[in-house]
Amino acid sequence: MTSTTATALSRPEPAPLGERKRVRDVRLDFFRGLCLFIIFIAHIFANPWAQFIPARFGLSDAADIFVFCSGMASAVAFARVFETRGFALGSARIALRVWQVFWAHVSVFLVCLALMLAIDAQLAAGGAYIRGLMLDPFFDERAGQAVLGLMTLTYVPPFFDILPMYLVILVMVPVVMAIERLAGARAAMVAVLATWLAASFGVFDLPRAPWSAETWFFNPFSWQLLFFTGFAFMRGGLPAPRADRRVIAVAAVYLALCLPLEWEPALVAFPVLMDVREALGLLIDKTHVGALRYLHFLALAYLSYVAVGEGGRRLKGFAVRLVCKVGQQSLAIFLTGLVLSFTASVLLNVIGRDVVTVPLVNLGGLALLVVTAYVVAWFKAAPWAGKKRGEAAAGNVPERWPSRQSANTVRAVPAE
Repeated sequence: MTSTTATALSRPEPAPLGERKRVRDVRLDFFRGLCLFIIFIAHIFANPWAQFIPARFGLSDAADIFVFCSGMASAVAFARVFETRGFALGSARIALRVWQVFWAHVSVFLVCLALMLAIDAQLAAGGAYIRGLMLDPFFDERAGQAVLGLMTLTYVPPFFDILPMYLVILVMVPVVMAIERLAGARAAMVAVLATWLAASFGVFDLPRAPWSAETWFFNPFSWQLLFFTGFAFMRGGLPAPRADRRVIAVAAVYLALCLPLEWEPALVAFPVLMDVREALGLLIDKTHVGALRYLHFLALAYLSYVAVGEGGRRLKGFAVRLVCKVGQQSLAIFLTGLVLSFTASVLLNVIGRDVVTVPLVNLGGLALLVVTAYVVAWFKAAPWAGKKRGEAAAGNVPERWPSRQSANTVRAVPAE
């Protein structure tokens, strides 16, 4: 590495972001919170409410929105460090987040494994719930491979694949920032697009398990396109779109054309639509974020952007505040939602699914997510770090504790 290159990577350039006061974007918090609610509903087995989530009405779904929003949030949390403190500290900040997310992934995996073991034993289900989450490799001749696979991300069963995907994308952030610093923002976006295109043809497929030919359901080298699109929008690399009636019309028409390809009643009524889906193949593929899927997400995101108004001015009210609170604690809520969705699945299997139990379990789970968000926010605020109750005003507090010599002259405060 030349001295010029080393200087470019280590010395931060003056950036307006470093001088601005960080303000939360209500739109980002709201849509992340909304996605977390939808993901919880979608992960409940045989959940009738899952028939009304975005995935049933279009090519993209809550996962696309969540990854895009994660890119926006990462631009706020991490890109600012690269720009104001330099490449080394920016990379260190990413490394810390990777460390946190990795152990969050391992922890929630083990919690769910223990939960399914306990449920199988309590209900005498004969291991049905362990097999249902495809965790049985931990209890047969593949156990050693499964343990090593969990720790090396070479064993990524269904439902536990979103955080591994996010981990790989996080590792890509310093690479993209380095390309941008050395060759410019356009070169960075070209690298992102080239990686996505190569991944679309299976160049970067990752094995789901050592004993299987299956690959990761969420290919991170494909999904990074959504992440870095949000990343670029938040940093100003991509200009914020303006409300334009012609663009609104085109986006709405495109969403309408895509609707029959995912809407079950249409697929049942017109079997030819299944042939159309098969013909489109890679263009609508979820694993590799097909081009038509990506365009569907952009159209949906644009209409949502216009609908909430400039700066999210239409996002008001008590319900919006609850959703935003959930969106502000995304990792904690995602982990909690995963455990709650599996618990809700078991509960509905036991008590049955009817017009009373389904709303009760779904609404109960959503309420617990809201409560979790407020509890996590309370802990993060570190209320114990504030002034002690009854502490005197700052001007009346002595600069230091009285010495032994003067202690006898200080009147003791009576115990409460």
